[in-house]
Amino acid sequence: MIVEQAIEQEPRMGASLLRLHFHDCFVNGCDGSVLLDDTPTFTGEKNAAPNKNSIRGFDVVDKIKEAVNSACNGNVVSCADILAVAARDSVVALGGPSYNVELGRRDSLTASQRAANRSIPAPTLNFTGLLSNFQSHGLSMQDLAALSGGHTLGFARCTSFRSRLYNETATLDSSLAESLKSRCPLNGGDDNLAGLDGSPTTFDTFYYDGLLQKKGLLHSDQQLYKGDGSGSDGLVRFYADNPVAFWQAFAASMLKMGSMKPLTGKKGEIRVNCRKVN
Repeated sequence: MIVEQAIEQEPRMGASLLRLHFHDCFVNGCDGSVLLDDTPTFTGEKNAAPNKNSIRGFDVVDKIKEAVNSACNGNVVSCADILAVAARDSVVALGGPSYNVELGRRDSLTASQRAANRSIPAPTLNFTGLLSNFQSHGLSMQDLAALSGGHTLGFARCTSFRSRLYNETATLDSSLAESLKSRCPLNGGDDNLAGLDGSPTTFDTFYYDGLLQKKGLLHSDQQLYKGDGSGSDGLVRFYADNPVAFWQAFAASMLKMGSMKPLTGKKGEIRVNCRKVN
């Protein structure tokens, strides 16, 4: 309910909660490490390059944690599990598929800014770099193509696509480029936003449709479709034409990602406050 209310107040929040889960799992597994605040003696992941001035939704996670603890009469659900469920609920709230989230993760006792800088795929990566990154996490090319479809939701900051806008004219639709230049000038406007696809608050296949038309906003997005039959071209075309197949693949890949190196048993802890260790 809290996720739905947050998205109703601000539809962009759905993509933010989905992204939090992604950025958590890609750094030493799905352990809630991304939620830890910096302290005078501890540096977490929130100010790593892929996260600073970018990831958000922490207040919503706090509200969920408080509500869950109240409903359960105790601290029994981890912050890592909350991220996984909030990501799924966000997808559903914005028109996407539901799927059963596996639970039982525990929360880490630490975080690593260095690992966040190294492990989260950058929007500047070429296809080989993207695939290598995903494979290093035990994910396949199909997972790469399906999980990238999460960019059917959300917005990107000008700093993430400015270089593509002005330097990649051969692979970017000219009308889209011209329409975005007023929002993302060569100088200034770093925090101005643009939708990652044509319907950034609806879970659909517009993301893949856009790639087929050279309308991928990020360099890394358009790398999934080059139109020469290489890499993931076939998967992009398939998901563009088959929404149900995309839904099924996305759900399967989300479950696979959500099971990356979880802390279980007596490892880690269940945080009372998601922002700090107990």
